Amino acid sequence: MAILLAAGRSSRMGAFKPLLPFGDTTVIRSCLNHLRSAGLHEIVVVLGHRATDVREHLQDLDLTFAFNPDPASEMSESIACGVRQLSLDARAVVIGLADHPAVPSEVITTLIGQWRSEGKLIIPDFKGRGGHPVLIDLTFRDELLHLDEKRGLKSLFERHPAAVKRVSVESNYIARDMDTWDDYRVLHENVFGVPPPDLFSRSDISLKSN
Repeated sequence: MAILLAAGRSSRMGAFKPLLPFGDTTVIRSCLNHLRSAGLHEIVVVLGHRATDVREHLQDLDLTFAFNPDPASEMSESIACGVRQLSLDARAVVIGLADHPAVPSEVITTLIGQWRSEGKLIIPDFKGRGGHPVLIDLTFRDELLHLDEKRGLKSLFERHPAAVKRVSVESNYIARDMDTWDDYRVLHENVFGVPPPDLFSRSDISLKSN
């Protein structure tokens, strides 16, 4: 199973990240496409800010939705919202971020493969730098529901260092945050060879952050 976190306000971006164009699709659909290409079809999408707009955008997909009523809260709260929607027989979960649309499915399958062989808390690593998504064995389900508010998943990894496995991957996109318009523009150019559409010259209000 997978949890995709998409509850935030995108305040630093000035545009609503999940619905931004990304190639011939959108940022959030690109994330979902990669998860599904890796064989993960049971996906919980955690919504918050503009939840209705995102649900409508994804209405043709078979997804489970969770709702974080406070989009300004820490990521730990969104993770807990998502974990509550997981089936009780789920054994592990991939937790991804909706502003990492370029992480290829091969990274995700590498994490799953590592979990099947060994490792309970699995982090992708590109040249010594960790990133997202991560894979968490659900023997840690209760701890995922009660993460440290400020440190989030880091607090879980720090409590169980022997269970942490960093897995080398060949994609620097695991650590490419998309917090600002410049981040988004450069990422789009790196992936597709062209800049994204100029949001601010368009009349499509659905892309605005508010």
